[in-house]
Amino acid sequence: MKESVLIKNANIVNEGSIFQGDVLVEGDRILEIATSISAKSSQTKIIEADGLFLLPGMIDDQVHFREPGLTHKATIESESKAAVAGGITSFIEMPNTVPQATTIALLEDKFTIAKETSWANYSFMFGGTNDNLSEILKVDPTKVAGLKLFLGSSTGNMLVDDPKVLEEIFSKSKLLISVHCEDEGTIKKNLEKYMQEYGDDIPMEMHPIIRSEEACYLSSSNAIKLAKKTGARLHVFHLSTEKETHLFDKKKALSSKKITAEVCIHHLWFTDRDYQTKGSKIKWNPAVKTQKDKDGLWKALLDNRIDVIATDHAPHTLDEKNQVYTKAPSGGPLVQHALVALLEMHHKGQISLETIVEKFAHNPAILFEIKERGYIRAGYKADLVLVDLNAPWTVNKSNILYKCGWSPFEGSIFKSRVTHTLINGRIAYENGHFPNRTHGERLTFNRA
Repeated sequence: MKESVLIKNANIVNEGSIFQGDVLVEGDRILEIATSISAKSSQTKIIEADGLFLLPGMIDDQVHFREPGLTHKATIESESKAAVAGGITSFIEMPNTVPQATTIALLEDKFTIAKETSWANYSFMFGGTNDNLSEILKVDPTKVAGLKLFLGSSTGNMLVDDPKVLEEIFSKSKLLISVHCEDEGTIKKNLEKYMQEYGDDIPMEMHPIIRSEEACYLSSSNAIKLAKKTGARLHVFHLSTEKETHLFDKKKALSSKKITAEVCIHHLWFTDRDYQTKGSKIKWNPAVKTQKDKDGLWKALLDNRIDVIATDHAPHTLDEKNQVYTKAPSGGPLVQHALVALLEMHHKGQISLETIVEKFAHNPAILFEIKERGYIRAGYKADLVLVDLNAPWTVNKSNILYKCGWSPFEGSIFKSRVTHTLINGRIAYENGHFPNRTHGERLTFNRA
């Protein structure tokens, strides 16, 4: 007999509206959505959601879970569990692990690990390099989320900087191409200048000056020119500048866009003023920049120039982060706190619940053509999240689930919390506990 869960009297946030109703889950699917549903069996688990908001599970299109090879920082198991506690039910992980996922065999090794250990649903990006075009062309677009290209070096150097190779990849690959855009020459020049002045111990607030607006815009604009020239399907990861947002159009229908953009939680929350107190804990690539940039990113998100919200979750140990500027790696953990941070922004009137769901659940599903996820629809996989908008809590060491044990949000008080997360119909997270050991499924894609 299939397990069933009935969620009663929820405020359901889905497809641009909020309405009160019940949702019945049977097995791994949503069976029914209605104003009132009665339990069909005494074995049905009933969740009384009075006053809570029911969202489709968030889909994070950019994470670094560090496995294989960097498991002292994180594992697929540890970070997917943290993601589930944060209302993220599916993730797409990046290729800059050790070894890098730049061959079919190495990519499948990661799928094997995830099948055995991931709490959430999963897919992986295939990594492009200057010399693996033949492998790129072997990737089956129906089985892999897409292709990741680093057009600026970041953690785990996979820089693709040969213009001829780039044009070949853009011209020949049928995969959705996601790019990290920062111009390497500009960054090197800026870094040399500040190293001459400070040595290795460059003040952290110089990070957005070294990895500058110019470096981001030059790389993003060139990638977009190449996509337009070749007809490639391009997705630009983690915009960090107001200037870059003007490279994208405001069409709401994702299906009519061949060039799309993403923004990450940290670029919507922090500014360069926060380096003074947060230091390397908010050192990301691309860098957190000015208030003007943050305001511009918000404007672009809300007028549909930016299509997707993600985390770029990229944990490092505190010992690693506490080094001098040139040695402290970029990146930080975010999956557990991304949704509640967005809900905090909702409380401040910056974003509606409907838009959070659109940008963090619906649109990733549309953009990556993910099959039967990202919505609350009968027949779809039951990846669901209940949130309480009035249950304040403080982020501290005792409730952080990341393997690295820290968060840039430590000390923050969030008004909202995730109360329940369902993965494929099973309750994975419930009021601070994990009642069932869920095993996420490999994402599948509606692609020819």
